Amino acid sequence: MPHFAANLTMLYQEHDFLDRFAAAAADGFSAVEILFPYAYAATDLAAQLRAHGLQQVLINAPPGDWDAGERGLACLPGREAGFRQLFAQALDYAHALDCPRIHVMAGIVPAGQSRDSLRPVLEANLAWAAEQAAAAGKAVLIEPINTRDMPGYYLNHQAQAHSLVQAVGAPNLQVQMDLYHCQIMEGDLATRLRQYLPTGRVGHIQIAGVPDRHEPDAGEVHYPYLFALLDSLGYTGSVACEYRPRRGTSEGLGWMRQALQNK
Repeated sequence: MPHFAANLTMLYQEHDFLDRFAAAAADGFSAVEILFPYAYAATDLAAQLRAHGLQQVLINAPPGDWDAGERGLACLPGREAGFRQLFAQALDYAHALDCPRIHVMAGIVPAGQSRDSLRPVLEANLAWAAEQAAAAGKAVLIEPINTRDMPGYYLNHQAQAHSLVQAVGAPNLQVQMDLYHCQIMEGDLATRLRQYLPTGRVGHIQIAGVPDRHEPDAGEVHYPYLFALLDSLGYTGSVACEYRPRRGTSEGLGWMRQALQNK
């Protein structure tokens, strides 16, 4: 059975943020991820991890000015210095939290520019980030995101992400495979998992119900089948719960308790 991780940005919003670690541990999670931890001192977050026996498995690098619409800088010409500064901050947090993975958001395609024209900048930034991360013993992840939730985002399909990873050629550059986004953009999830997991390029998996991004026991995806498939394919990484609970987080975890009973 997959090793489930709680996304503390989206789950447990009924609690103050620093109280979410205790809530996740009480519900049986041993691993967590956070989208953007930078509003909190890394020492405070690390203390919560230690106090509750939790492993931080993923953080995102800062995305730039989120309120202004930025969703990462990695594909943006002329923003290389800013990208490097923000990634260095992510590395500092990853070190303090003993977190092995950093998700780098590619960014929104600027008006009037093509993905092809931006690819050299993205490849160069990812190669630099992977080199910095390797020296610190960390992995860099990129994630295809659906066009409904994030219009204009550079990466939307698994093939795009895997092509980038292959082109850069850094062993610590991997794909973050969010099955929610993948179902919306491509579907055929079992085939995608069979295609990409054996490559060794998938470093992290996330789940949510489709189409409403609630618990994975509702919607069009039958996750128990996919959990069994992950086991059969030998996936040993985390499966992170990155969804919006319909009601209280703990109340909605019956799907996970059932899955763990069936392992």
